[in-house]
Parts: sequence; C-alpha cells; structure tokens
Amino acid sequence: DSKATVSVLNWRGRQGTHHRRMAAATGFRRVGANLAARNLIQPLFMHDAAHNEPIKSMPGMERLGVESLVAEAKRARDAGVYGVALFPRVRDELKTETGVEAWNADGLVPRVVRRLKEEVPGIKVITDVALDPYSSVGQDGIVKDGKVENDLTVDALVKQAVCHVEAGADIVAPSDMMDGRVGAIRAAIGDQAEIMSYAAKYASAFYGPFRDALDSAPMPGTDKKTYQMNPGNIKEALYEALLDVREGADYIMVKPGLPYLDVVAALAEQLPPSPSGQPHRLAVYHVSGEYAMLKAAVEAGYVEERAEVLKALKSFRRAGAEYILTYYATRAAEEYLVKEA
Repeated sequence: DSKATVSVLNWRGRQGTHHRRMAAATGFRRVGANLAARNLIQPLFMHDAAHNEPIKSMPGMERLGVESLVAEAKRARDAGVYGVALFPRVRDELKTETGVEAWNADGLVPRVVRRLKEEVPGIKVITDVALDPYSSVGQDGIVKDGKVENDLTVDALVKQAVCHVEAGADIVAPSDMMDGRVGAIRAAIGDQAEIMSYAAKYASAFYGPFRDALDSAPMPGTDKKTYQMNPGNIKEALYEALLDVREGADYIMVKPGLPYLDVVAALAEQLPPSPSGQPHRLAVYHVSGEYAMLKAAVEAGYVEERAEVLKALKSFRRAGAEYILTYYATRAAEEYLVKEA
C-alpha cells in the first residue's frame, strides 16, 4: 500500500523521535523518579527473647531479640533509612480476647521504643497500632458474638497508641481499619507524635508470611474482609484516605504495594495539602507476600535480585509514594543505591 509506505517514511523522517539513541545515553536513562535511602522504612520483627528466629516463609528475615533489633536499627540509621517499623511476636500466654497486653507500659513494644530512642537517635521509630498480635483469635479488633466491635476496638487502640507515644514513638501507625480510630487517636495524643494511617488496606493473601512472622493469623474459618477493602474498589480507598486526613493523619498508607500502584497514583493526585500547606505524605507497603514471591524467583534463578528490587521500589516512587516500607530497605540503602549513584 503506497499510502502506508509514505506514512512510515514520514514517521521515520520526523525529527526529535530518536528515543532509542536517547535511551542509550546514561543521563537520559537517569531521568525519572528519584529513589533515595530517605524514602525507605525498614520493618523489623521482634520477640521477647535473647535469640533470633528465622522466618521460613520470608528468607533472610528473622524475629529479632531486643539486642539484635537495636543493632539492626543502628544499621538502618547509618545507611540513611528514614525509619524502622516495629512488629512484635507476642507470647501465646499474653494473648487474650481483648488484647490488653497491647497497652502494657512494660510490654515488649514500649520497652524497645525506649531503648531505640535512647540508643539510636536520628531515625524515626514507628509502631503498629492493632490488636491482632495480642488477640487470641487473630483479629485486629475485639470480637463479640462473632463480630468485630468497632467502638470497643477504637477505645483499645487509643490506649495502645497512648502507651507507645508515652514510650517515645515518633509515629503511631493504626493498621486495623476501624472507623474513626484516627480521630480518636489524634484527640488522645495531640501533637506529641505523628500518625501514619493504613487508610487503603486491601484484603490480600499477600499478608500470609507476615502473619507467620507474628503468629497472628485469624482463627480457622474466619477472615478480615469485613474491615479490609475489596481489591476491585478504588473509590473506597480515596474516600477512606480523605476521611483519615480530615481526622488528623500525617501519612496515608496503601497496602499491599505492587498490585495497587493505581491507588497510589490516584492518592498522589487527589490528597489535599496538609495544614502546613505541604502535600500529605504518602506511603506504600511492599508487603511480605511480595517479598517472599521475589525471593522465591531469585532463589530459583529466574531473576536478578538487585535489578528487580530497584524496579519495584522505583515503581512506587514513580506512582507518587514518598515513603516505602520494604523488607529490603536497609540492604537497598547499603548496597543497591550506592552502586547506582
């Protein structure tokens, strides 16, 4: 077809379309979302013991004893990582239906927070606010007659958040998805700490390895779909995020990460400015199942680890997330980003 031939020739003759040549230039390839250690947050699992325990479903990750956790926090700080997020594996004998251990001032989390604030200055200490590690039924809230009671749970979460703030936590992160909990926590803690809300937390099988790490899976025959989001719904995420901003959240979290880049991008576009006029800070959690899936591919020899980790982390930044919780945070800051600079 002569018209098609002319069209192709005209297209080839256009100036300014030499993308392959431009892409080959190192400087051009570096244009894009910036990724730095300060964008990364390292989740740390811990238990009340002197030894460390490998987590089988998360190769390379361990439940850390307190001394090891302090050392890992120092390592993260020295690498330039923004913060560490603490997740406790609570002993079975301390778990109850109401999760009262969650606000024990002498419990594992407050003790570790005090150690970190004293011995590891210069890094944000972030605590998880939810009852599932402390619950004998593995739910994020208090269960009555087979249902999670929203208001009773919010009262408990406020006690937990206050306990963490009094210990010195910089950021409390309610991950429970109860209605009204951000406003209640803000009213209780005032401006003593920041709030990172898991505003867009979708129901997902990708949480499985995390629940192994904390031994916090729901009882057989139950799930968390009554308060976690439907994976097909983006409007709910936007609605919940805006509610949490109005209630006083400083950071908004999307979880899981890679399957929800569209949600991250939508929130980056639509979140209103904070009271200071700055954008609300958007975070994303590169969750345990995503980590385990990548590790399995690496161990099978299917992919090169550094390249795929950087690709995932850059995708979060490209979508608009300022902070990324990832199990690769410290390693990426120490090794991958240094080599790329």
